[in-house]
Amino acid sequence: MLKCSKRSSNTIYIKKEIRRNYIGLYISLSLEHLSINYFVIISSLYRTFFISLSYKLNLLIMQEQGYIAKDLCFDEDARQKLINGITSISKAVKSTLGPRGKTVLIESTSHTGGLTITKDGVTVAKSIDLYDPVENLAVRMMKEAATKTATVAGDGTTTAIVLTEALVTSGMEYMDTDANSTEVISFIRSKTASIVDSLTKASREVTEAMLLDVATISANSDKTLGNIIAGAYKDVGKDGIVTVERSQNSRTYAEVTNGIKVDRGYSSPLFINNHKKDECILEDVKILVCDSEINNIMQLENVLKDVINNNDTLLIIGTCSGNMVNTLAANVVKNGLKFCNIPPPNFGYKQHELMQDIALSVGATYFSEKTGDDLSLIMPKDLGHAERVVVGRESSVIITGKTMGEDVSTRVSELRDQQDVTRNKGERDFINTRIASLAGGIGCIYVGGDSDIEHKEKFDRVDDSVCAVRSALQEGILPGGGLALWNLAPVIQDSYDDDNEEIADRILRKALRAPLVQILTNAGKDAYSVMGEEDLIDATHGYDAKNERYGDMFEMGVIDPLKVTKNALINASSVATTILSTNAIITHARAL
Repeated sequence: MLKCSKRSSNTIYIKKEIRRNYIGLYISLSLEHLSINYFVIISSLYRTFFISLSYKLNLLIMQEQGYIAKDLCFDEDARQKLINGITSISKAVKSTLGPRGKTVLIESTSHTGGLTITKDGVTVAKSIDLYDPVENLAVRMMKEAATKTATVAGDGTTTAIVLTEALVTSGMEYMDTDANSTEVISFIRSKTASIVDSLTKASREVTEAMLLDVATISANSDKTLGNIIAGAYKDVGKDGIVTVERSQNSRTYAEVTNGIKVDRGYSSPLFINNHKKDECILEDVKILVCDSEINNIMQLENVLKDVINNNDTLLIIGTCSGNMVNTLAANVVKNGLKFCNIPPPNFGYKQHELMQDIALSVGATYFSEKTGDDLSLIMPKDLGHAERVVVGRESSVIITGKTMGEDVSTRVSELRDQQDVTRNKGERDFINTRIASLAGGIGCIYVGGDSDIEHKEKFDRVDDSVCAVRSALQEGILPGGGLALWNLAPVIQDSYDDDNEEIADRILRKALRAPLVQILTNAGKDAYSVMGEEDLIDATHGYDAKNERYGDMFEMGVIDPLKVTKNALINASSVATTILSTNAIITHARAL
């Protein structure tokens, strides 16, 4: 039996395809009743087929030989394709900017019902992929600016894309062949750093009254959602955290937990002592924290003797075998002892870190297999304490009733430092949750809707608003509506020592004005006519596009978080200067 390699078998298959279609073409041409026009059409179709098949055969052979063919694009052609890609994604995303921005309808198999309606810039950006590979590279770079801004600040993705497009298009406009692109880009980067410093100096701390304004604006000027979000943040405090979840009904509401929330419930329903709410409520609780499995009640002999003799209440946070759970439950039901067990939260390294946090908060010694601890050596002094514990079917809340000690304060400080160097959004959210558990409360906003489409659109707005409020609390706020960036646009001087600096100033001037121009364009206004009222415009006074009035932006509640604006500019500048310095583009060759 003859055997052939993968390469030769593939080649034989394609040759057979060519032969089969060639015979079909011969038969077609031999039919006498074919008209001349029909003959020309058939010939053209088969010629196209042969070219395409030959191209695929060449690609296949090259791939089997260990390399992939590339397409190269240079100079003006390359830059024009990049601009086409940037314009395509920007046009879709920037239509959502501002209080009068429009929603975008997206078809996608990853969304409920195959479609979604959203006003969230990063959702729109992530949904876009273009057919042309060079244009799609530009789209991917724009997504990078948006995603990075969303990861660090949680909002500002649309602003980042508007700024990136303005920087690139104005850069292409002003950077002619005589300009030194390297020097221009250097000036843009240094001036961007200076503008970020100016934004930081112009920011103000957020007062409790301003929370509502930040939340409302970020929720697309929805005061109902703004009130829910602001209320949740007021309840959890500065060190607390607010998360967003999907409601099981059409109602949107907030729940706040002032304590340590553990995403695990009781291991047996026999521990329940409040049947009305299906909860186990414990007061003045001793707490044991361990990650090793407890198989026998004798492992806890030293602790249980003291707990039973003093009629204390014991919560075990750890994995118990079925026999151990049954033993504890039997003692609760028959002997009236006050025990409860919940499994450790989360999995892997996250479980280990959360268990350490819990032990630190309640003052317990954490017994871990990872550090070689022997659970049989545990003593009553190793137990922690909490004022109250509420254990539900799926989650538990531990209320310590203690002020934050030095150890907890040190751990929170370490987590904040860790958060500053973490770029992964999931990791940052996990660290936020840990900080909130240790130092503040945890709030959760449950978003509901009358339909799946409304649900998704509202969820995106609430998520953006929650992130914006968090950013505002961390670094302060600026005048909103694009005014802060508009005021920092460089003034073109009468003369420059370096022509490249003038080009950089012109690029930045046009780019920094772009967000405000787009907000007013979406509101049906001409930006330069509106901002031409010089008597009504200054560092804090601008135009409220929603209510069509001039005034103090802080007093009118038109404000933006510094962290959002700053990171949008930094990421836009980074991506735009990279694109402006590009002159050759290499992509994988696609089959015709």
